[in-house]
Amino acid sequence: MGIVVGYLATPEGRAALGAAIEEARQRDTRVVVVVSERPDAPEEQRNAIEAELDRVRAQLSSADVDHEVRLLTGGDVADDLIATAEEIGAQLVVLGLRRRSPVGKLILGANAQRVLFDAPCPVLTVKPDL
Repeated sequence: MGIVVGYLATPEGRAALGAAIEEARQRDTRVVVVVSERPDAPEEQRNAIEAELDRVRAQLSSADVDHEVRLLTGGDVADDLIATAEEIGAQLVVLGLRRRSPVGKLILGANAQRVLFDAPCPVLTVKPDL
């Protein structure tokens, strides 16, 4: 059991992580952070991701939330989130979404749409503060 959160080092990713921490506190459960990396990512990018994940681990530890951080190299964000949610019997998946124009609101990102439709549990979407 737990909460799965898709994370990127963006305002949307940080908003999702913050929401996942709050949900984990309310539900008294752990957070599983999922970061998807392309298998052919350059070493410089991998090093930057590892440094960011150290910051994420520190934030989760300081929030006193039981957690696990998974760096997956499957390359498909939606598949990684759905598979992790199924594996741990997730109570919730948390995603950060970008703010969109009125026309853009009609079209949701492909990965977010797949997670919303295929996740085995409820999905909470959050937007970063302005």
